[in-house]
Amino acid sequence: MGKYYIGLDGGSTYLKAALIGNNQVIDTMVRNTGIDNDGTARKLVNELCVNNGITPSDIGYIMATGYSRKVLEVADDDISEITAHAYGVRLTAPKDYRPGMIIDIGGQDSKIIYLDSKYAVKNFSMNDKCAAGTGKFMEVIAQILETTIDNVGPLSLEATNPCDINSTCVVFAQSEVISLVARKYDRRDILAGMHISMARRIVKMMKKSEKDGDILMTGGGSLNIGLHKAFEEELMRDVYVAEYPQFNGAIGAALIASERG
Repeated sequence: MGKYYIGLDGGSTYLKAALIGNNQVIDTMVRNTGIDNDGTARKLVNELCVNNGITPSDIGYIMATGYSRKVLEVADDDISEITAHAYGVRLTAPKDYRPGMIIDIGGQDSKIIYLDSKYAVKNFSMNDKCAAGTGKFMEVIAQILETTIDNVGPLSLEATNPCDINSTCVVFAQSEVISLVARKYDRRDILAGMHISMARRIVKMMKKSEKDGDILMTGGGSLNIGLHKAFEEELMRDVYVAEYPQFNGAIGAALIASERG
């Protein structure tokens, strides 16, 4: 039985992989999912082995999670995203983090996971697929405003008068943004308004009875400093960002794999 374990998080756009050993993250990788999910996953497993000087026989177990987990035949088993994310924070959360809530901003959905003091899942909420509170929505708005996803956060921090963006549907929200551009609003104010709108929409998903403990952001959206700030201002409290935020689900799956293997 090998001493290394791999977690695969098959998202709708990206496939993430994490390699752990001795209860520590050794390596992470991400690739476009493409049309052959399992083929992409197999390439990631091979690259993780090659890059870290190990062989497939050193891998004790592979666990899949995420949107395409059922078709990743290279994995030994699969687990739900909710469970994987809850496990992941055991390695990605700040040292003194007291579990309470995970806000995960993914490419196609956003979810809130409520934890007990032992990182077990108590409850969860997930947004509507059409809701304008996802990573893909931010990418689309970045294109409309002729910037990159990496610049969206920093630009929004320069806003002086954030715009109001009220639509809950991606299509209507895009139309709102296009209208604001046509009316010559500063794109920094539009981006700030977008972040505020996203934060408010996701905060409304929160269950009032489940707001104890520290809050941790995961997913690609947590890398957006403007969105992070919007959450802190909306909640009026600190919101922590996980280490390896994009890979939290994959890391959680790898941790579960270490228990199975």
